Amino acid sequence: MKAPMVLFYDADIDGPPMNFCDVFLYSQALEGITLSMILEAPSEEEVSLLLEIFGICLTGGKEVNKEIMSNVQDLAKAFSEYKDEVLVKREELLEYAQSIISGLKRNADIMRIDAETQELRRKLDEKQKSQAQSTEDQDKTSEKIAVANLEAFKEALSEVRLCSRIEELLLKKNSITPGDSLEVHSQKVDKLKVLADSLASSSSKAEQRILEHRRQKEDALNFRVKKENEVSAAEKELLDEITELEKQRDELEAQLKKVNISLNAANGRLKQTREERDQFDEANNQIIFSLKKKEDDLSKSITLCNVESNVVKIWIGFLEDSWKLQSSYNEQKEKKTCGELEKCVSDFLKLTKRHLSEFKEVLSPLIESIKTYVDNLAVLNSREEEEKEHGNDEASERTNPRKSLEEEYLETEKKIIIAFSIVDHIKKLFYSEQGANSRRDDPEVKNLMDEIEKLRESFESVERPTLSIESEKAKPLPVEGSKLSPSPLQAPATPKAAHVDSPKSPMKPEQHFNSDAELATLGSELGKEDKEFSGEEISGWEFDELEEDLKS
Repeated sequence: MKAPMVLFYDADIDGPPMNFCDVFLYSQALEGITLSMILEAPSEEEVSLLLEIFGICLTGGKEVNKEIMSNVQDLAKAFSEYKDEVLVKREELLEYAQSIISGLKRNADIMRIDAETQELRRKLDEKQKSQAQSTEDQDKTSEKIAVANLEAFKEALSEVRLCSRIEELLLKKNSITPGDSLEVHSQKVDKLKVLADSLASSSSKAEQRILEHRRQKEDALNFRVKKENEVSAAEKELLDEITELEKQRDELEAQLKKVNISLNAANGRLKQTREERDQFDEANNQIIFSLKKKEDDLSKSITLCNVESNVVKIWIGFLEDSWKLQSSYNEQKEKKTCGELEKCVSDFLKLTKRHLSEFKEVLSPLIESIKTYVDNLAVLNSREEEEKEHGNDEASERTNPRKSLEEEYLETEKKIIIAFSIVDHIKKLFYSEQGANSRRDDPEVKNLMDEIEKLRESFESVERPTLSIESEKAKPLPVEGSKLSPSPLQAPATPKAAHVDSPKSPMKPEQHFNSDAELATLGSELGKEDKEFSGEEISGWEFDELEEDLKS
């Protein structure tokens, strides 16, 4: 037993119910999965699973999917090192990646249009093959032209509608452009390039400042060494002097007071010198520490700028590569759609010419038959009037040929009316505003239309006779309650009543179904009135009656 298919319906989206694949493509699920793989590098199992999803959802082939997967892994690796933001926002880069994935993703509307177009083309090809086979098998004689086939009319109108629907779908497909436009893509790439240049300039300025700070630190260290040498030399001299004074104190007790004063003074100077040295060392250490801290901050800034610059460069490469793939797909789609549209316009034009030619060939003998029927009815009317004047009662015995002639007249008249109605429908489809402009100026179609209009004028110029069948049907029947409905088949009062003006506005799809129902109704009514009398038999009856009149 075949498993049931689950369909989804969204009131916010016009169209028929969708399967899971269409719902998945309409949603942002694929973009969300790709962004999660960029934020956290995928494992081998996730890579294989994501490649399968890409094969279902993206427009490229297997190699293109592998290239996109490789780009996603590169983005994930670059993003793992990109922690602190300087100029570029992480969210902005993720939005760019999301828009690129949306541009490469298959469009559910285009897939549905392709499926419907393929199905319509298959039906149209089958109809054309069937038409060609039937045309080869039929014998091209006057009998084919004289008898109009209602099924051929319906088949012709169906083929024209299929061709018109294909053209409408292809025009709709050509108007769908997924993803970013060329202008938006260029703006994104230019913005990232400007940010990359700014980051490179900031890194260069920071490196120059580091070199300047290193030079200042080197000068400070040199000055410190020089100062230490001077202090060390002074300290050594003072120590030698103290040693000498102590010796003099031991040797010269008489000069103890003087030596003690000199000793105290020397000790005071030594202490002051050491304090100055300590203060200088402390100040120098603070300067060195400050310079080292600034150097560390600048080094960190350089590292961040380099990391972010690498991320931006990788992103630029990803955007440009992805845009090439998207542009290539859009160009191929546009070329294919234009080719199909051109072929559809050509097929539509050929189909219209063929059917108009067939209708022209069918209508001409039918109108001549109508004229013949009118003349024969006029002869019968005049003959009946003469017989009534002479009181001849045999007129009622010859009503059967008149009735058959009137029925044949009504049948031929309905065929002509239906043929003109179908020609009007074809004219609506051919000159609809949604079609291509190149086909509307075709001189051959215009000539065929003009010739058919001339046939219509010729048909309308024929004065419709008064039919006894219609008079009998118009009389009320003596039935109780008078509840019987009128005859289902009412012929128009004049041939002009059957003419349908061709509107200039495009025909809506709902009108197709109304026209089909109307055509089916006319066909059923026409089938009810069909008789087995041919034009030759009716002509034979007329000549028999004329011979009898001459003999009498």
